[in-house]
Amino acid sequence: MDNHIKVNVEHVTKVYEVNQNKKDKVLSVLKFWQNNDKDNGYYALRDVSFTVNAGDSVGLVGLNGAGKSTLSNLLGEVTIPTEGRIEINGRSSLIAISAGLNNELTGVENIRMKCLMHGLSEEQINARFDDIVQFSELGEFINQPIKTYSSGMKARLGFAIAVHTDPDVLIVDEALSVGDDTFSNKCIDRMKQFQEEGKTIFFVSHSAAQIRKMCNKAIWLHYGEVKAAGECRPIVEEYNQFVKAYNAKPKDEQLSYKKEMSDGQYAPYKAEKEKGDTSISSLFYLFALVAFFIFSLLSQLDIIPLMHYLNLLK
Repeated sequence: MDNHIKVNVEHVTKVYEVNQNKKDKVLSVLKFWQNNDKDNGYYALRDVSFTVNAGDSVGLVGLNGAGKSTLSNLLGEVTIPTEGRIEINGRSSLIAISAGLNNELTGVENIRMKCLMHGLSEEQINARFDDIVQFSELGEFINQPIKTYSSGMKARLGFAIAVHTDPDVLIVDEALSVGDDTFSNKCIDRMKQFQEEGKTIFFVSHSAAQIRKMCNKAIWLHYGEVKAAGECRPIVEEYNQFVKAYNAKPKDEQLSYKKEMSDGQYAPYKAEKEKGDTSISSLFYLFALVAFFIFSLLSQLDIIPLMHYLNLLK
């Protein structure tokens, strides 16, 4: 990968399996050696490609369900693509509400756990611990279990941890949409500091003003596909015009448009599966699975005494 390129996304598709009933779940297990995701799946992302250079700040825009959080999780290495590949030159860190936090652990315990997961040594964690706690502004709540936190408190802790692990690529997914403006501005100031250090940032927000303020690039995701990518201001402006036109439509037209676009994210031959033409192949898979289990069982038996016993019965 070119040294100037920090993130390279090539033909990435992410499919989530959709099992409508118990039969589908059983069939998905029987066909475990096949790529069954695409037989009965929901395409959260489809053939997404782009490159981002070191020091770029990229705003991710799109309607709810466009695939922004799915892409964030892929860039944060929380999940892996169904197809395609993602190359990141360095370490990435995802900041989302409660992302990677253990609800049963206290804030203190989560700080240590998350920092260890990011590869920090005990010495490094101890050196940064007080700064993390101070940045989070959680006070005595830092000693309470995460399950007692509000969404804003979780976002504070997640942001405080992430920015102190010194990531090369920072992904902020709606983490600034909760909590007060004072803390949001504090986070934005810290992100600007990251920009000055030449770090790469992906910023998910429904606030066009925040994205224009923070980003020099933008990617518009539209129901799992890249609608546009490039310079921030023209893309955000184009997206805003689309949203205005969409909001001006009657409610029934909005719902009809959403349904049409969402239906297009399911596997194109889903209708054929609904006709029930998988019965023959299902029997084959069932037979093969049973035969496999029988073979596995026999392979573990001591068959010599068994054969001797059978000879005595003759």
